[in-house]
Amino acid sequence: MPRRVAIIHTGGTIGMRRSANGYTPEPGYLGSLLEGMPELHEVAHYDLVELDPLLDSASIRPRDWLEIARIIARRKDRYDGFVVLHGTDTMAYTASALAFMLRGLRLPVVLTGSQIPLAELRTDARENLLTALIIAAAEEPVQEVSLFFGGRLLRGCRSVKVSATGFDAFDSPNFPQLAHAGIDITVDRLVVDSAVQPEKPVPLPQRLDASVGALRLFPGLSAELMRNALREPLQGLVLEAYGAGNAPVDDPELLRAIADATARGVVIVDCTQCLRGTVDLTAYATGSALLRVGVISGADMTVEAALAKLVYLLSTMRLTSHARDLMEQSLCGELTP
Repeated sequence: MPRRVAIIHTGGTIGMRRSANGYTPEPGYLGSLLEGMPELHEVAHYDLVELDPLLDSASIRPRDWLEIARIIARRKDRYDGFVVLHGTDTMAYTASALAFMLRGLRLPVVLTGSQIPLAELRTDARENLLTALIIAAAEEPVQEVSLFFGGRLLRGCRSVKVSATGFDAFDSPNFPQLAHAGIDITVDRLVVDSAVQPEKPVPLPQRLDASVGALRLFPGLSAELMRNALREPLQGLVLEAYGAGNAPVDDPELLRAIADATARGVVIVDCTQCLRGTVDLTAYATGSALLRVGVISGADMTVEAALAKLVYLLSTMRLTSHARDLMEQSLCGELTP
């Protein structure tokens, strides 16, 4: 029997068409383009599902992450895999969020997109779409949320966008790729099997409405700006710190602003600004100071994964302390224990 795959089109460059104001998504347009790709039917029997409305990924919000997860959950018994077509700007955020929400699904969910629309003559869309469909329809699939782009299959919750113009737009700086698509598609099973998955799918949250933000440290950051960023109703913050997680310690007011926020229950997660490496809040006095005022380590999580995880946990956990504990644990391979 041919494998069945649902292609979920959320919007994004891959399915856009030219307009007077630049590329824009248009309902039904991608479907007409796929009709001109009969080779897709040689890979799998697929159905196209379009998000309503279609969204440029710059407009994607947490509620849209949840809607995509619900579309997949409602169809999990009818398909062998899923391909999610998504704009590149926030694809790593969506891939991370889906990885947390779809734990235990044990089906391949492959996000992909393109830098040039499928309708254009010189495009990366055709190769990305066809290979993502092959991966989703494989007899021995990669049963997790992944991201395929530029010949590489990456763990969704380890992915970051690294180029605005190149066809190799995504990377997984702190974790090996899951597979490489060359003449053959070579899957690294040791890497794939490294993530622990629950036996059954976890329940989807009823909503993703936690108030979460991100703040990047910079030389001269004032205590007033920090206090404003941490103002209620904020529940969680990804603090993008220097190097191994360091922050200035010669400004007691700045540290007091952080301490006041953690005291009232704000979960502040320290992630490094560096593309590679991990946070170690015990390595320097400047990191230890954050630890003493209640900041927790994001280890080697990407900023995208840390933010999506905060939104997910703070939207589903009754106790902030429980969310704090889980932020430092690996739920789907998003950090190295």
